[in-house]
Amino acid sequence: MIKGVRGAPDILPDEVGRWQALETMTRDILDRYGYAEIRTPLFERTELFVRGIGEGTDIVEKEMYTFQDRGGESLTLRPEATASLMRAYAEHRLAAKSSLVKLYLIGPMFRHERPQSGRFRQFHQVDVEAVGSPGPAVDVEILALLHHLLEAWGLPDTPLHLNSIGDRQCRPAYREALVAFLRERQEMLCADCHVRLEKNPLRVLDCKQPRCQEAARGAPTLTESLCGPCQEHFDAVRRLLDGLRIGYEVNPRLVRGLDYYTRTTFEFINPGLGAQNAVAGGGRYDGLVEELGGPPTPSIGFAVGEERILASLALREQGAVSAGATGVYVATVGEAVYAKALALTQDLRRRGLRAGVDLEQRSLKGQMRQANRDGYRFVVILGSDEIARGQAVVKDLATGEQVEVRLEGVGEYLRQVPEREMA
Repeated sequence: MIKGVRGAPDILPDEVGRWQALETMTRDILDRYGYAEIRTPLFERTELFVRGIGEGTDIVEKEMYTFQDRGGESLTLRPEATASLMRAYAEHRLAAKSSLVKLYLIGPMFRHERPQSGRFRQFHQVDVEAVGSPGPAVDVEILALLHHLLEAWGLPDTPLHLNSIGDRQCRPAYREALVAFLRERQEMLCADCHVRLEKNPLRVLDCKQPRCQEAARGAPTLTESLCGPCQEHFDAVRRLLDGLRIGYEVNPRLVRGLDYYTRTTFEFINPGLGAQNAVAGGGRYDGLVEELGGPPTPSIGFAVGEERILASLALREQGAVSAGATGVYVATVGEAVYAKALALTQDLRRRGLRAGVDLEQRSLKGQMRQANRDGYRFVVILGSDEIARGQAVVKDLATGEQVEVRLEGVGEYLRQVPEREMA
């Protein structure tokens, strides 16, 4: 028997409801903030990710699924969404429609890495981007949106870590100071960080190896080296967050893992998830569109791992994201009424209700068990006696309440049940 690929788990029917509820809630909140959904291909030209993410990153050097198509072109399954979204933004000239373009994408990403808790080879992200404005107000709205999403999902107390990593003006001097500091401790660094020290020394600060963390202890911080404009921007972000009463901790070691970040960077942390404890993170990347061949374009965004959100909810044993019992199951007593049951089920579906019917000639008791297993909230019971009276019995499986309803009025009766119980 051929088994699935390790690190690319199936999402089974009894799990899908939680994913759907999470994504439905997410789309609703993003719509309130004015974000529009975009869908990009699962694969892009490899050059997009090499230029966008950075040659010195683990993603590009070790983790991308890259292959040649039959025409000899190098293509890569997307390891993250931001580069794809910025490619689409520039290619389709979305800036012509608005000075500030708000986009989001929900879908799978792919990285070839060792599967572990909270990290998969195929994983799913909610990716949100605000493109076109350099101001701190956009940073704060992005943070407020992510804070709102976490609260709505049932994770209201997830700590926010915040930092500024400067820009092209102030980072080169800091880079020199950091390299000088780390060279004195180079023997403590892991093999990967030896490479990072040459290509992207800031990423040494992001290494999770204990020896590398010890080596970086006491290193100069970027927040001490910010130029005037970057300092003003960071101060404004903090001031606006204070005004919204969104708590945060300034973490001078927070640099994120991708080359394109500038100024504001952030993560929301759940320590209970272990080493891979960031449930969401992002930052500003004002040079990315230009790096991809477009015009200078200030941008900021974040990505949320759906698996990590659901794992965090499981840790808290919360039902905040749950499909719940919805819809109606039509149960029959006797073969004579089956045609009526089929017709009623189709009518309910055409009225917009989730509806099911027994297709395997079970007993009434078996049908009730199936309705429970399939997550239906109501059961409509049809027997020859009910048909003769022109009535149907409607039972609420959540409360046990049972009422008789005129057969022709079953659809209308159920349509008046609150939408959250029937959707």
